[in-house]
Amino acid sequence: MSACREWPADPAGLVELYPRNPQPTLRVNFIAALDGAVTVDGLSAGLQGPGDKEIFDSLRMVCDALIVGAGTIRTEKYDALRLTPAARAWRVEHGLPEFPLMVVVSRALDLDPDQLIFSDAPIRPIVLTYRDARPGRIAEVAEVITVNDLAAGIGVLHDRGATQLLSEGGPSLFGSLIAFDLVTELCLTMSPLLVGGGPGRIAAGTPGVAREMSLRHVLSRQDMLFLRYVRRQGS
Repeated sequence: MSACREWPADPAGLVELYPRNPQPTLRVNFIAALDGAVTVDGLSAGLQGPGDKEIFDSLRMVCDALIVGAGTIRTEKYDALRLTPAARAWRVEHGLPEFPLMVVVSRALDLDPDQLIFSDAPIRPIVLTYRDARPGRIAEVAEVITVNDLAAGIGVLHDRGATQLLSEGGPSLFGSLIAFDLVTELCLTMSPLLVGGGPGRIAAGTPGVAREMSLRHVLSRQDMLFLRYVRRQGS
């Protein structure tokens, strides 16, 4: 059976293609240029195109928690995780909390409590950090949880019932998730651009164990490609 799919006629079709899974899932969503660049002029926004936001919003709608690295929220100027009324209604109809958890991974806790991701959050965000960090002011606007490593942090989220996890990066966080063998899905958007040398890869850091992934589907909209890979059973 071909992995190519028609673009869904309505938002429900995207949910079928990017569903909540019965088993715990750590789904990574990333965008890259054809030559592997992850930014244009330092930001991922320069890579975006038709269809990208629809999938981006759908993935956020179905997840239990959104995990992002501290560097990404600063560089991309993340605001609060506030879904559309339709997305919030969908979640409630499916027995989920109105909003997913917002989880920031930060080793040094050099975070700005006045950034909208914290100051305008509909529910208190979680910050995962490590034993030698000092919370400071960020503890006033977020729940700071200290863990030994990233795998332990994911375990904390599972213990709280958040088993459908979505990571939006950046490359250092993605690399760490791979190194700890935590990634079960990759949703990769290919932008029809050649950017050239400079920007790095979608994953950075310590190499992990190579795992085989299975292509579930390919979507296209104009010249954008959207690939969903799922970890192959036994890998």
